[in-house]
Amino acid sequence: MPGRPAVPRFFPFVFVIVWLGACAAPTPPAKLALAPASYTDLAGWADDDVGAAVPALLNSCARIGKLPPAAALDPEGVMGLAGDWRAPCASAGRLPANDAEAARRFFESEFRVWRALDAAGSSGFATGYFEAELKGARKPDARYRFPIYRPPADLVAVDLGAFRPDGRGQTLAGRIEKNRLVPYHDRAAIEAGALAGKGFEILWVDDARDAFFLHVQGSGRVTMPEGNTVRLGFAARNGHAYTAIGRVLVARGALAPEDITLQAIRAWIAAHPAEGAALMRENRSYIFFREIEGEGPFGAEGVALTPERSLAVDPAHLPFGLPLYLATRDPLDPARPLVRLALAQDRGSAIKGPLRVDVFFGAGPKAEAYAGALKHPAELFVLRPKSLPAP
Repeated sequence: MPGRPAVPRFFPFVFVIVWLGACAAPTPPAKLALAPASYTDLAGWADDDVGAAVPALLNSCARIGKLPPAAALDPEGVMGLAGDWRAPCASAGRLPANDAEAARRFFESEFRVWRALDAAGSSGFATGYFEAELKGARKPDARYRFPIYRPPADLVAVDLGAFRPDGRGQTLAGRIEKNRLVPYHDRAAIEAGALAGKGFEILWVDDARDAFFLHVQGSGRVTMPEGNTVRLGFAARNGHAYTAIGRVLVARGALAPEDITLQAIRAWIAAHPAEGAALMRENRSYIFFREIEGEGPFGAEGVALTPERSLAVDPAHLPFGLPLYLATRDPLDPARPLVRLALAQDRGSAIKGPLRVDVFFGAGPKAEAYAGALKHPAELFVLRPKSLPAP
């Protein structure tokens, strides 16, 4: 799931302070714990083409390299300071292209391995996402009826971490009404026309299901009638909680848990048009987009995502730019392992906790098939520069 900048609109925040004071003390979130490990603990390490992760690492290095050397990369010290990454990033930039063994030696020389755990000793869990492909037009007509919106002018986003430490990584979104922050329009209200005709439409697409799953994936390519392509990336969300409609179908007995894939959900909606439209509105979360020029899509770190080598994570636990090693099962052939060295470069509405990752698979039918089917337990390891002290 794609870059997520805050909406550039500011208001007095007295109402936020009142709201925060009225909140009950939250349940303490799961904490990331790191246990010493070695490269021999990484299942499939010798077989993974780790050189394919180097371009993703260099993308993160470019961001980190713009920071002052003394800048802390995360509050918990998982990644240390920007200066701690100068040497490994410089070495990565000198690696020969398409040389997996040279890349493997580089990582083994520069980084130490840590197993990612939480206090309960839980297993990790991996899902997937992709860059959606749609058909659209700049003007609505009988075919192109479903709008894709940019962030509306009245949408306000508040970084709760600026008000209290346990709000780090959380954003409150809404709109101002009579000098109070109130919830923003939910999916049902927006689809009923709450924003229609106000000039926030980027374009219109020809399929409501495609529009919905564009929101789930967070980025997409829209083919226009003239044959050109418009790329869309995440810009903002309406602030309502994300509801996984696959879980709703399971709870209703419409699909069995083992049958839940993106493809199965799409097929159910197609077979039950009226119920499907209502089902999609069960997810009150709504995503606003921006047009992307050139390279992309971009993740929340602000760098271009690399297919199969970029991960969406919960940045409250796993900071952006951190190399992670993922070991799970191939969703299309469960007898085979799926192992990847990848970088934490994005975030997602449903990705919560220290052991949750979402693999970006790129675009196209194969990427959609993998992303739609991956929902497996996973082992997760963190690679940290050897110069860093033990966490």
